[in-house]
Amino acid sequence: MDRLEAFKTIAAQASRGELAFPANVEASIKLQQALVDPDCHVDLAARLIQADPLLAARTVAIANSVAYNRSGTQISSVRSAVQRLGVRTLQTLVAAVIVRQLGSKLTDPGLRAKVAQLWEHTAHTAALAQVIARRVTHVDPDTAMFAGVVHEVGAFYMLSRAGDFPGLMEGEPEDWIEHGEAIISARVFEELMVPEHVVDAVAAMWTGMRALPPETLGDTLLLADDLAAVRSPMHTRPGATTPQAARTIDFAVGDGTLQAILDESKNEVQSLYAVLML
Repeated sequence: MDRLEAFKTIAAQASRGELAFPANVEASIKLQQALVDPDCHVDLAARLIQADPLLAARTVAIANSVAYNRSGTQISSVRSAVQRLGVRTLQTLVAAVIVRQLGSKLTDPGLRAKVAQLWEHTAHTAALAQVIARRVTHVDPDTAMFAGVVHEVGAFYMLSRAGDFPGLMEGEPEDWIEHGEAIISARVFEELMVPEHVVDAVAAMWTGMRALPPETLGDTLLLADDLAAVRSPMHTRPGATTPQAARTIDFAVGDGTLQAILDESKNEVQSLYAVLML
């Protein structure tokens, strides 16, 4: 089977709801389902998080990060971390675990390198989106960070399937965009219970024009993606800003500028990025 036929096969499977997830991803999806339940309260969320030692450590770490620890008071218990963060931030952390797990079983060095680069790009984008949302666009910061975490989830899924289809990523990686990205991403978003307004924001990011100053969740995500220090190995947006040009993006925000805000928020972005990279 040539690689274009393989892309079409994977897309056809996805369209029928036949998504192939590793066992550890299935377990994390069940956890996400529990957190999305409106009846999930703090005590239950804390118990669910404590059952996963790595996730518990990440939860405490992000609660102590500069972005979430305004008082400077360090905490050590998962329950206290859950109380500080809220369930929506926990959903972002679980989504981050799921996305990273998608490529965890790959053994090919080239594919593992792509997954590593894609996650670095994702972590940069998510951290920047949280700060830009809070300081510039004033959309919900937790939603913005969640959108940053999941905006390339279709690409992660495709990479995870490359182990079953030798040579899948040996040509132009963006061939998969033409031969199945929309179907695959939609089905993975559905499986991960990504809210419709986040799906719409991701779609706007890929197809829209950057508005300066940015206003919407899609604008926030697009600007964060442009400013991310690490580029995606799986996507080049039409009209995307080069890394060199991205460093020159600036505009007025109230009495200041975007660059001033980014300079002031450097530690916050770094702290969020570091937690997502754990």
